[in-house]
Amino acid sequence: MRLHHRHIAGAADLPCLVFLHEGLGCDAMWKDFPDQLCRATASPGLVYDRQGYGKSDPLSRPRAIHYLHEYALVELPLLLQSLLPDRDYILVGHSDGGSIALLHAAEQPARLKGVIAVAAHVFVEDLTLAGIRQARDAWHAGKLAGLARHHGDKTEALFHAWADTWLSPGFAHWNIEYALPSISSPLLAMQGAGDQYGSAAQLDAIAGQSRRGRQALLPDCGHSPHLESPQAALAAMADFILNLAAA
Repeated sequence: MRLHHRHIAGAADLPCLVFLHEGLGCDAMWKDFPDQLCRATASPGLVYDRQGYGKSDPLSRPRAIHYLHEYALVELPLLLQSLLPDRDYILVGHSDGGSIALLHAAEQPARLKGVIAVAAHVFVEDLTLAGIRQARDAWHAGKLAGLARHHGDKTEALFHAWADTWLSPGFAHWNIEYALPSISSPLLAMQGAGDQYGSAAQLDAIAGQSRRGRQALLPDCGHSPHLESPQAALAAMADFILNLAAA
């Protein structure tokens, strides 16, 4: 399996920031935010496309309800072992990537020094499903055709793998709150106050049930604070990372 990735230069003695994209995202859709955060903290970075996304290989089989666990507990550890062996790291995950980061952190990897989970989900809300139904309607209306610029001929399969999984009857009961008390590394949970895919109850659960969690609710932005309110998101993330380095 081939996974597209890129490295961002930074100080060799600092943990590497590993960026985990959203459910329809990829390296390119982060835009220059990873580079900005690495510059602000002097940290090296690793940005990659999960299987099925962007420039990586397509999905090899239909997606199951445990797909986030598979990315967190199988693909991500293999990638880290291959590209960052014996290296400390901090996870920066958005949406699906945030949930993946939480599941990975619950395994208490020795080299993991911190987690930033942006707009992550730990349970399914009616608000989440309503947002995905709107996205599905937009897809059928041809309003998401721009995704093909990033995912090429994988776009249709990827969209349905995401939307159909979340809207399936079995996924309505998906919940990973059980894993949160096992997260021992410092954790920043961040969300936009106008997030159309999740309420502040997600933040309360993540920060409240993990051992060393805190939360940041950013005003005047929705599901993607790093794109909609980049300066506020950058400041909050950089402060968290720099405090980890100081400690």
